[in-house]
Parts: sequence; structure tokens; C-alpha cells
Amino acid sequence: MFTAEQLSRFSELDSRLYQYILSHGEKVIYMRIRELAEATHVSPTSILRFCNKLDCEGYSEFKTKLKLYLQESGKAPLNESYETMNEFLERTLKTDYQSQINEIAEKVAEAEHVVFLGTGSSGILAEYGARYFSSLNKFSSAINDPFFPIHGKQIKDSIAIVLSVSGETPHIISQMHNLKEEGAAIVSITNTKTCTAAQIADYSLAYYISTEFNDTANITTQLPVLYLIETLGKVTFEKVKD
Repeated sequence: MFTAEQLSRFSELDSRLYQYILSHGEKVIYMRIRELAEATHVSPTSILRFCNKLDCEGYSEFKTKLKLYLQESGKAPLNESYETMNEFLERTLKTDYQSQINEIAEKVAEAEHVVFLGTGSSGILAEYGARYFSSLNKFSSAINDPFFPIHGKQIKDSIAIVLSVSGETPHIISQMHNLKEEGAAIVSITNTKTCTAAQIADYSLAYYISTEFNDTANITTQLPVLYLIETLGKVTFEKVKD
């Protein structure tokens, strides 16, 4: 980020933005475009042009790249949970989640069995999801053992809800393959739609949150996953009731 070639394209206004961002980067990664515009006395359109000169498609991509840049230089703080969730909820207003969730809920309501699948922190949420759906009159179970055997004719009429931040965990991918071979339908809830889990699922929901690590521990927020589980559970409840 901020290569010599990119800097050479800056106008006087761009240079002013650049100076502010370098001095206040820890705050900028949590600022909305209008907040940055007010702080720097420029228009949101000027900020978008600035982002384009840094080879970013938009302000969200710029903030993600800035966060990575600060992490590499050791200046980035941990994500603020409020800001992260607020960013996700803003994005839901621009994403057609409702039609996706309605379609998935139809399939979940029709399924004979519902299985939540995940490992690590996603495994804990798989247990929560199973309990939440069961509380809403759709009995569900959870598998958080990556080596749990998946066989039996009951799986044919089941639907599996797979939770994975990266969507690339080998054991999860293997279990998804086994479930599909046995005839189960697959729903993935992952951070992106381009990961392997989302690509092989029949239905996918993606929440697009900046991943976060503390050393080797993945501490990416799971708040969007809870939101999607609970929303899907409530819509399924209404369809089962009908």
C-alpha cells in the first residue's frame, strides 16, 4: 500500500488525505466515509477517487487494505466489536439476504433432519445453532468432531448447515463431501462466497468481515454468524408453523 507509483498520482487534495490517514490510521479503519470526509474537509467523492488511485474498488476495500498495512507495521489495534457488527449490519441492508434466507428456510422446514457442522469456535456455534433451532420446534443436532462418521439412510432427507470462517478447513470439506454423497443438502455460512465450502454447498450465506488473528489464533468476530443463525431459525419457525 502507498507505493511510489501510487503516490505519484496524488493531487494536492490526495496528499492532504494521505497525511491525515498516516497520522490517524488507527481511527480511520473504523470511520465511515462521511466521517472521514468531515474530518479532512473533502467530499466523499474525492475520497472514492483517492481509493481508486490506491487500486481499491471502493472505501470498504481501502479500509481492509489499510488495516492489513497497519497490522504489518504493528500499529493496528484489535477490531472494535461494535464497529465490526455495525459495518456488517449496514451491509445487510444492501445485500439480498432476506430472499436467500427465505429460500433456505423453506428447505430447512421441509428437511427430516437438520445437522449443524463446525469445528473450533464454529463448533461451539454449531451446538448453539442446534439448540436454537430445536427451541424453535425444528429438532436439530450438532457435529463438532471433524472425524465423526457420517453414514446412514436418514442423511438422505437431511440438511446440513456448515459453519466455517475460512471455508477451507480440510476436515470440514471432507465431511461436506461425505454428506453430499449420502444425499444431504448443504448450506454454508462462511466469510466469503469464493471459498471451497461455499462453492460446493447447495446454498451459501457470506458475511464478509475482516479476518483477525492474535498470533496464530483466529479471533475473527462471530457476531454475524449468530445473526444469520438466529434470523434463519426464526424464518424457519414461521414456515414450520404454517
